Amino acid sequence: MSYRNLGSSGVKVSEVGIGADQFGLRVDRPTVKRIIRAALDNGVNFIDTADIYSGGLSEEYLGDALQGYRLEMVIATKGRSPMGKGPNDQGASRYHLMNALEASLRRLRTDHVDLYQVHAFDPTTPLEETMRTLDEMVRSGKVRYIGASNYAAWQICRCNDLAEYYGWERFVTIQPHYHLLEREVERELVSYCRAFRIGILPYFPLAGGLLTGRYKPGAEAPADTRVAAYPWARSYHDRYATPANFAILDKLSSFAAEQGHNLLELAIAWLLAEPMVSSVIAGVSKVEHIASNARAAEWKLTTEDQVAVRAILEQKDNK
Repeated sequence: MSYRNLGSSGVKVSEVGIGADQFGLRVDRPTVKRIIRAALDNGVNFIDTADIYSGGLSEEYLGDALQGYRLEMVIATKGRSPMGKGPNDQGASRYHLMNALEASLRRLRTDHVDLYQVHAFDPTTPLEETMRTLDEMVRSGKVRYIGASNYAAWQICRCNDLAEYYGWERFVTIQPHYHLLEREVERELVSYCRAFRIGILPYFPLAGGLLTGRYKPGAEAPADTRVAAYPWARSYHDRYATPANFAILDKLSSFAAEQGHNLLELAIAWLLAEPMVSSVIAGVSKVEHIASNARAAEWKLTTEDQVAVRAILEQKDNK
């Protein structure tokens, strides 16, 4: 496993991380423990969760699994999402974020998190309030670094400009929706991250499983997949499982096979070809996913490979 800096920070994270959104849903407590052991065996040291995942069970299961291994893992979590029915049970206010952090620390059974991320932009809270609160968290020792998730380029830019002006901690990472079939972030966000050394942590890098090659046009989703289990996952899947995209996937699969790899490995390797990607957050629901994801990070695309893949994505003849 190779490691990269977490954005502009000095901490090193594995090129492939663990997305823990299914912990507590499709992944039970004993399996989470086995996943963590497998991660350590494969050199994976970065794990991403959030308070909202499984209503807090993801963090709780991780808290159990990481006992005795806490300092071997870089833990990222998030706050901002609704955790109750009250008007202040969500948002990026000082009130909510501080309460959310304390609750996450209790569930994770730790005195600090390594990366604390605002899960989504909150237009109802002054940016100065959010950024100063995050700065106070770092100064308290309960947070090491801060990041954002689902922010537009202008939003993270404005936040970091305020932080620089006031001498507060700045966002070192951004977590966007980014994969071979979803490249909207390349319009502005990727360029901004390159210019200001913001680490990119792509989520849904396998397009909800579509980029694993398991789904076939016109066929029912395998019974053990999230697409078969959850309506929201089916809706996400249908968004990308179009005839045009399946045609692209066939070409991408052929390209990967010619290089001795599979589609999943191409999906991860392609994201890692972007220098500002710190780690690819790949969802894990089975122990064996750890090794297969780790293998994908070993494939380093050449410039020619990247050009060929782009040509396929843009429906151009790459021969």
